[in-house]
Amino acid sequence: MTLQERADGIRIALRDAYPDAGCTLEEQDPWRLLVQVRLAAQCTDERVNRVTPALFARFPTPADMAQAEITEVEEYIRSCGFYHGKARDIVLTARRLCEVYGGTVPDSMEELLTLPGVGRKSANLILGDVFRQSGAVVVDTHCIRLSNRMGLVDNVREPAKIEPLLRALLPGEESSDFCHRLVIHGRAVCDARKPLCEKCCCAQWCKTFNP
Repeated sequence: MTLQERADGIRIALRDAYPDAGCTLEEQDPWRLLVQVRLAAQCTDERVNRVTPALFARFPTPADMAQAEITEVEEYIRSCGFYHGKARDIVLTARRLCEVYGGTVPDSMEELLTLPGVGRKSANLILGDVFRQSGAVVVDTHCIRLSNRMGLVDNVREPAKIEPLLRALLPGEESSDFCHRLVIHGRAVCDARKPLCEKCCCAQWCKTFNP
């Protein structure tokens, strides 16, 4: 089969298996989701969802967060890990949003990347989930593992290189949801240590299972 046939088969199989897949972070407001994405680095989405209600009750808007003491923010997010750097990035991002963007989250990759702690993975998630922009590809650890294992990319580990390769294979309007489905499938079936190939909806398209 061709690479495009493989990609189409996997995309459709995942879409059928997880039709309602979406981001497991609960906030949909651009600012709040941006904060949650920063907190989720090396932390579970479940924990972030538990921590942020109190944080947003104390600092509900970028303007409020821009006035915050970093040490106070640290206390709210301590259980998320790496809280010193995360608190600093959140407060500095709020200040930049207020100073440069009128307190709103920008909707372009170039502008998002100027925010402290925001990389391409975070920016793509915001562009795809909040602004519904076509072609957003979120390359996380699940995406890296599954795209290599299934044969969508050939031994490529760098997120910046995987992103355009997947974008070329996916319909733009489905790329963001596809990445969410990879995360769910990676957790439930295509485990890093012991993939459940016999239960995998993508087995017939997977290069590892069906070379």
